[in-house]
Amino acid sequence: MKVLVIEDEKHASDRLIRLLAAVEPSFAVTGVLESVESSVNWFLANPRPDLIFMDVQLEDGLCFEIFDTIALETPVIFTTAYNEYTLRAFKVNSVDYLLKPLTIEELRRALEKYRNIHRPTVNVEQTEGLMQQLMPKAKERFLVRIGDHIRSVAVSSIHCFFIQDRCVFANVDRQKNYPLDHSLDKIESMIHSTIFFRINRNCIVHFDAITDMVIYSSNRLKISVDTMPDMDNLIVSRDRIAAFRRWIDR
Repeated sequence: MKVLVIEDEKHASDRLIRLLAAVEPSFAVTGVLESVESSVNWFLANPRPDLIFMDVQLEDGLCFEIFDTIALETPVIFTTAYNEYTLRAFKVNSVDYLLKPLTIEELRRALEKYRNIHRPTVNVEQTEGLMQQLMPKAKERFLVRIGDHIRSVAVSSIHCFFIQDRCVFANVDRQKNYPLDHSLDKIESMIHSTIFFRINRNCIVHFDAITDMVIYSSNRLKISVDTMPDMDNLIVSRDRIAAFRRWIDR
């Protein structure tokens, strides 16, 4: 079976290849790539491997940019030092999500999951069931502090998550912006991507909260959220325009 490794740390890729040789000597590593750009170019020029081991943070960006650039359906086992991208990983072709440093037992279990999911006798319903077991459940509520009080706020009631003065807030209505203890990256990994979309580095919006969209400067989009009429940063970043259009046009 042909395996591709996408990892920008040489000691990590060398260790992974040694572990693979110990667990599955029949595996053939067809290449080791270190960046988003080199990975995209490799996929454009080569046949797809049977399995990919992929780090999240590469030399020139996050590995998810690869999936945004080309159609890639090959199963992926993610290997990373960061746990905040778990949900995002399972929205692509993830079989498992392993935290560094890898152990041989974790690798064995991940490969067993791969075999179970891609065994020829497994039907669609079984595969979906396995993926549901692997995928973490999206968060339903956030705890927020208001003075000396703590309140539980339903995610469904939040119109927007945004950064202001280096703090992250959840907007519920015109008068209520609750500070949160999580980073925006962490929040993005905890909520449903079908309901929320990160329009730029500083803002995540709820699908139903968008009341208007206006073409803004060089085909960018500026959106309106009725509970945040004075918000100036509700502009979809250029690199997110295509994904936003797909998300909104469902």
